[in-house]
Amino acid sequence: MHMNFIKRANILQFILLLLVLSSCMKEKKIELKDAELPKDALPKMKPLVNETPKLTAEYLNETKDKIEAFYRKNWPNNSMNGGFLVAKNGQIIYEKYEGFANIRDKTPITSTTPIHIASVSKVLTATAILKLVNAKRIGLDDKVTVYLAAFPYPEATVRMLLSHRSGMRSYAYFTDRDKNVWDRHNTLTNQDILTIMGTKNIGLEQKTGTRFAYCNTNYAMLALIIEKVTQLSYREALSQMIFKPLGMTNTFVLDFDKDKKKVAPSYKGNRVEIGIDYLDKVYGDKNIYSTPRDLLKFDRARYSPSFLEPALLKQVYVGYSNEHPGRKNYGLGIRMINWETGKSFYFHNGWWHGFTSSYITLKDENVTIIALSNKFTKTTYAVRKLAPLFGDYPFKVEDE
Repeated sequence: MHMNFIKRANILQFILLLLVLSSCMKEKKIELKDAELPKDALPKMKPLVNETPKLTAEYLNETKDKIEAFYRKNWPNNSMNGGFLVAKNGQIIYEKYEGFANIRDKTPITSTTPIHIASVSKVLTATAILKLVNAKRIGLDDKVTVYLAAFPYPEATVRMLLSHRSGMRSYAYFTDRDKNVWDRHNTLTNQDILTIMGTKNIGLEQKTGTRFAYCNTNYAMLALIIEKVTQLSYREALSQMIFKPLGMTNTFVLDFDKDKKKVAPSYKGNRVEIGIDYLDKVYGDKNIYSTPRDLLKFDRARYSPSFLEPALLKQVYVGYSNEHPGRKNYGLGIRMINWETGKSFYFHNGWWHGFTSSYITLKDENVTIIALSNKFTKTTYAVRKLAPLFGDYPFKVEDE
């Protein structure tokens, strides 16, 4: 009887031990670092959860009033045609949606209306590339030719594409003049750009690696690298790595052939619709549709401890355009202003057709500011003037 009891106790202990071990294993499995993932698993963004401290009602009200005053001054009579959001610690302090996604059928813009974010798309393309670097699937200083065999500029690296130092020419310029290079009756694709550069003797704008020159072609090539490495379309890769894991339910890469008639069009300042053209299929540099709330989720996830290894993260926020001393600079998929005081401001703007966008992330203060519009206005970029509400940012009104 006594032996049986001991046996049974041992078996129970053993089962308990197994349970504890298996739950530890499960936890361990969840905690795999990007570089430890099996080769067939994609590195994915993780939401930043439980941000603290919670904002007090007093702080919320006071700050909200100041932002409201700014909003009324910049968009009098609710003239903004888009969405605008300001948050701290992931908590929304102020948001506003005005105007029409489609002026013809009077579809209003709401918090769930996807708007073309233009070059703010570059921040998301860079994020996917950096996650693949973090997972050791891409080397930041690998030559582009490692991934794109047809790429004709042997010295350019992945890092140079991210920081606009490849010296390439803009695809909009070398495809719009000469019929022998490209017939504008045909819609251009990312693959077409690569083929043209490889076969039509498209020279460089300047020698690779010698200076910063902002150029959309860099990001069109990064999108092709994402496709090559993940073996997925850019649209699907971003969905699996960023949009789905972060619950960005109103964010997508335009499926040009399927959805070009369904998405919100853009307008000139006088409300005349701007049609699509032969460049509207190219992605990586543009062509993501999103909302301020989804971009807030994305912004906060870039502060999650699992986003990037510290040594890699540090390289993202360093300026790479130092040949001209000055305040303005560009990191790995992010613009910045570095003041003599040591304070830095990180952001990315966008403009495509009538779409304008502004994404601002105040790192020291955990503040996110986002403005998206589909009726052309430069006022979208004025939201940077809100930064001094939160920290020591020496923005003058005339700093536009």
